[in-house]
Amino acid sequence: MQGTVILSHGTDSGPDATKVSALARLAESMGWRTQRPDFREDDKLGYAGSVPPRVARLVAAARGATRPLVLAGSSMGAFVSGLASLEVPCDALFLIALPVAIPRYSGRFDMARTVRAMLVHGWRDELCPPVATLAFARERGIPALVLDDDHRLANHVGVIGQQFGLFLESLPG
Repeated sequence: MQGTVILSHGTDSGPDATKVSALARLAESMGWRTQRPDFREDDKLGYAGSVPPRVARLVAAARGATRPLVLAGSSMGAFVSGLASLEVPCDALFLIALPVAIPRYSGRFDMARTVRAMLVHGWRDELCPPVATLAFARERGIPALVLDDDHRLANHVGVIGQQFGLFLESLPG
């Protein structure tokens, strides 16, 4: 068994969402354990209000996970994955459609500096403009795959899966 991948869905989504489900199936086929926390109750608190309980739920899940531990998420799921990496040891982050700020939330995106990371984003992301996200990636030296797609990246689920598989294969066992 490789370790654990915890996949965090975005707002207005759920643990059975297309991207996190596809990534979970892929990780499991490669021998990883997966978890997909359900943040829908937290999301009822609004964007800013959902951040602290999402982070707490993710940190609790990560504390019992086998290593290596990968936190992966889309949109709000990516945002809270980074914040959780500041509170619990993890080995890697796979960030999809990452917002670097959440409306009315006082903090900005951050992540553990010692964690290997990868970013996938859409050039036409209407919710999380790529300029700020790519500036963060550049500042931290995070590899980024930018696709000709919008926030949902629905036209590139297969490509994201391929990249995720390569990312998992690159991690030390």
